[in-house]
Amino acid sequence: MSSSNVVHLNRIAPRMDAAAYKTYAVVSPIGSHFRRGTCAETHCPHYLNGWRTRIENLTPDLLHTATHSGRQYTVMQVAEGESYLVFPAGQPCFRAAEHRVRLDREPLYIVRDGDHRGNPRGTRARQHLNPANWVEDFSEHQQKLADEIKKG
Repeated sequence: MSSSNVVHLNRIAPRMDAAAYKTYAVVSPIGSHFRRGTCAETHCPHYLNGWRTRIENLTPDLLHTATHSGRQYTVMQVAEGESYLVFPAGQPCFRAAEHRVRLDREPLYIVRDGDHRGNPRGTRARQHLNPANWVEDFSEHQQKLADEIKKG
């Protein structure tokens, strides 16, 4: 990887070993908190407004797929060498299978040992059953860190 592609984060240097820290997260995994949704359910802009695709940017296979997909379209010729397939609103887009709708589920309240440097003890993540317990765990851990910092 070239140095121009490296992302440098500005992190405060930790005062203690990674084992002294915990990482707190509130997550909603796609597999358990979302389901596939239709273009209409997700308010897909292509479904709502229609879309166009430049023909010259498509490979022959993609052009065949687009024109034989069962979707309505017209060909719009703009200039020599510039034409578009124009798909009107109200039909599924080509990424309809990727649309997700959030389920009415509480997020997961997760606590992992360690920090961005890793989990040196290799312990399993813990999941709290409600946000109040997660906040209490966070508060207690913050107090432990403050006490350790005071000790020096």
